[in-house]
Amino acid sequence: MSFQPVLPQSGYSGWVFLKRTMERQQAVQKSLPVQQRDEAYFRDRIGKADTAEKLVSDKRLLRIALTAFGLEGDVNSKAFIQKVLEGGTLKEGSLANKLANKQYQKFAAAFGYGDFPVPRTRISTFPDEILSQYHTRSFEKDIGAQNNTYRLALNAEREIPDLAGKPTSEKAKWYSLLGNPPLREMMQTALGLPKSFAAIDIDQQVSTIQAKTEAAFGSSGLVQFRDPAKLDALIRRFILRSEMQDQAAALSPAAAALSLLRR
Repeated sequence: MSFQPVLPQSGYSGWVFLKRTMERQQAVQKSLPVQQRDEAYFRDRIGKADTAEKLVSDKRLLRIALTAFGLEGDVNSKAFIQKVLEGGTLKEGSLANKLANKQYQKFAAAFGYGDFPVPRTRISTFPDEILSQYHTRSFEKDIGAQNNTYRLALNAEREIPDLAGKPTSEKAKWYSLLGNPPLREMMQTALGLPKSFAAIDIDQQVSTIQAKTEAAFGSSGLVQFRDPAKLDALIRRFILRSEMQDQAAALSPAAAALSLLRR
């Protein structure tokens, strides 16, 4: 039995409903047999996966691990994942540090295969750490199957305050955000930037997005979104703009012609 989120409305009113009922819905999903079996499997096997090779050779274990970081789409890229893990993150030139998607960096750092003689998988609290993230991401994935806007909003609500609090420059934070596909999509939509925006020079992207953010929220820095009120304003703006885009797409000539053909 798969989890079917209750989403009776769309748009911002649907988001408010989701937030109000989310704790109960997450509890229902976590109690499902498939989630319970994955949790038991991970707890039983992860301590024995003391090398990156052992982790990637167990597809179920790898799927759970990758899902915890939103990387489940790469579950079949075993050689690539093994290389990312074995390189670690403590060396500046490691693969995880070079990749634009910084979720790989978080993934490699969490497991510690390339950084320590004994990986973090042997720590007693490690299963709880990863499974907490796994359940959160699994819930977001199921929400996204019905409404991807809400999945992106949930991800941003969790990830942006963490990124905003990093002890790096504001410009570095923006580079990190642009290197995170879900956060990039959310922010571009919220600021009314087209998909083609990603094709321009990266430095120009940062300066443009900073200017747009300052115009919309009064400051160009990501640090402002550590304020729950500012973060809520960003999420609301994203959901409303996303809904407008969907309505515009539904009213396009091509969509109208397709609707006529289906009658």
